[in-house]
Amino acid sequence: MSALPAYVVVTPARNEVRFIEQTLLSMIGQRVRPLKWVIVSDGSTDGTDELVERYHAQHPWIELLRMPERRERHFAGKAYAVRAGVEAMADLPFAALACLDADITFAPDYFEILLTRLAGEASLGLIGTPFVETTQEVYDYRYVNIEHVDGACQLFRRACWEEIGGYFAVKGGAIDTIACIHARMKGWKTRCYTEQHCFHHRAMGTAEQNPLRARYVIGCRDYMMGNLPLWEFARVLYQMTKKPYLLRGAALAWGYLHSWGMRSDRPVSAEFVQFVRAEQWGRLKRALRVTR
Repeated sequence: MSALPAYVVVTPARNEVRFIEQTLLSMIGQRVRPLKWVIVSDGSTDGTDELVERYHAQHPWIELLRMPERRERHFAGKAYAVRAGVEAMADLPFAALACLDADITFAPDYFEILLTRLAGEASLGLIGTPFVETTQEVYDYRYVNIEHVDGACQLFRRACWEEIGGYFAVKGGAIDTIACIHARMKGWKTRCYTEQHCFHHRAMGTAEQNPLRARYVIGCRDYMMGNLPLWEFARVLYQMTKKPYLLRGAALAWGYLHSWGMRSDRPVSAEFVQFVRAEQWGRLKRALRVTR
């Protein structure tokens, strides 16, 4: 087998002392280790920094980068932290970059398999896997776009990362989704491989809010991204099939409709919205053909 691409990892971490040790152990246990793993402490005050430093003493390829403490928690902070981590490794000869959350675990061959995928197809710009949450909920990939790569762990080809300009600093979130869509806009393929998964130890979007509030925020983001109303309606119906059923879908719908009614600003371009809607129309048409 040909040599796998050299890779580096960057992890933004803000007060993750509850979870990050499990991630550290998973990364240390990888059969194919990175050239370097930069953990960017985004103003942590809970002992995260001290824990990472203890592991750095035993594993020099793990490095802590501290950023100034900030009071406000928002997703633009993640983008800034990742950018700082990548800049700290710019001189290394890596061909792939993993953006990894601080609260996930995975098997020892996780990155080996992903790197093999990346090496096997030059058009792949961004790849990843599904995740399993503490709720044991797994996406049903009959309904989820196989081209969407979740932000828990995104593995970028370096050329793709540099072409899209990395993560956009959007306070409202969805920075991983925006990066994924930008990659496709630039002609790269993005792919989620469902044959393996990682385990997410905290439900997505619930770091500082309850699950229904999280669905409301996702609805707001859906409007921000330019989702078609018909597409959003289908998403709402699908969410109503999951506990707490009607409330889950209603929270998503309220977030979208409230943002629509307020004509909230969109941090993405008109070209981006057009691309998103064209993809959604295509998927809706394919779904209708399948059901006939």
